[in-house]
Amino acid sequence: MSTILIIGAGAAGSVVVKKCLMVPEVFTKIHLASRTLKKCEKLKEESGGKIDISQLDADDSEAVFKLIQKVKPKLVINMALPYQDLSIMDACLKAGVHYLDTANYEPKDEAKFCYKWQWDYQDKFKEKGIMALLGSGFDPGVTNVFCAYAQKELFDEIHYIDIADCNAGDHGHPFATNFNPEINIREITQNGKYWKNGQWIEIPAMSESQEIDFPGVGPKKAYLLYHEELESLIKNIKGIKQIRFWMTFSENYLKHLEVLQNVGMTRIDPVQFEGKEIIPLQFLKSLLPEPSSLGHNYQGKTSIGCIIEGVKDGTPKKIFIYNICDHAECYKEVQSQAVSYTTGVPAMIGAMMILKGIWQGEGVFNIEQFDPQPFMDELNKHGLPWHIKKI
Repeated sequence: MSTILIIGAGAAGSVVVKKCLMVPEVFTKIHLASRTLKKCEKLKEESGGKIDISQLDADDSEAVFKLIQKVKPKLVINMALPYQDLSIMDACLKAGVHYLDTANYEPKDEAKFCYKWQWDYQDKFKEKGIMALLGSGFDPGVTNVFCAYAQKELFDEIHYIDIADCNAGDHGHPFATNFNPEINIREITQNGKYWKNGQWIEIPAMSESQEIDFPGVGPKKAYLLYHEELESLIKNIKGIKQIRFWMTFSENYLKHLEVLQNVGMTRIDPVQFEGKEIIPLQFLKSLLPEPSSLGHNYQGKTSIGCIIEGVKDGTPKKIFIYNICDHAECYKEVQSQAVSYTTGVPAMIGAMMILKGIWQGEGVFNIEQFDPQPFMDELNKHGLPWHIKKI
């Protein structure tokens, strides 16, 4: 049906490639590009030569545009770093090609979630007659679709949402991150923030926690973080009074992170070292295990979903809509751990929605703005079955 260009060959990007190859009737030609050509070559070999590859610096918007011109895709799937969202969007805009990503733009010099930079492209994409689909991962992504589905099918009014993310897996390393270490640590060390009664409330990082009973995993201590899907959901879920995001961390992870913060290794501002300027967090990233290497021998499960409370037919109602994903099963299927799998599969499904014309529009959209049902159906078919538990 369509040619696609996937930018980014990391842990989640590799899942997107492999899952797209499993749906050849939709993704007829796949071109993969990355700054690190070796990663592309490895994926090409694993796919039996079924993909084309290129080396690409995604920070260079003109280089991205030229590659789009060469490949002629109908859609660009951005699995690169959030810093590169705008350069890739600019290239798509110039080429008149649809765009999809899994995480919102962040400036390199500030750890800050904000959709404004990408929402500001609304008129440009609309005038060009193309669409940009933002946040088609798991959280953001599937969690947004869960909320849209609950609003459409399960509730008359939604008042409270708690997005809850638990990784109860064990990769055997003393300290490692399940996706890009730089992005992961920036996300966790910035202040927490949540929406309540029409305003944002900010708290010190990791200062608020609660125990959540995660399906398939059990009770775990989860910490309140700020996550980008909160910003779009308060616009698109009507009548909401409060929305928060919670994530679990092991005591071992938190201990290592505290030490790294205390010695300055999580800083994102440049420092002088032996006459050279380095960013401590980027240096730390080079020392930590590559997330794509964690899948082998990874045991345990992820349990991620939305605890939603509201009213249906005049009666109070509370549910947990969720997915459980097994690390070992993911590795058997696509040689990936579950965190990358739960990001990559929704990116493939979001791309499918666009290419099949199920989701259509001109402008910039968050994933919950479209009909959730076809996306929910595809989750069940492609490895991320969802369940609903009454509370």
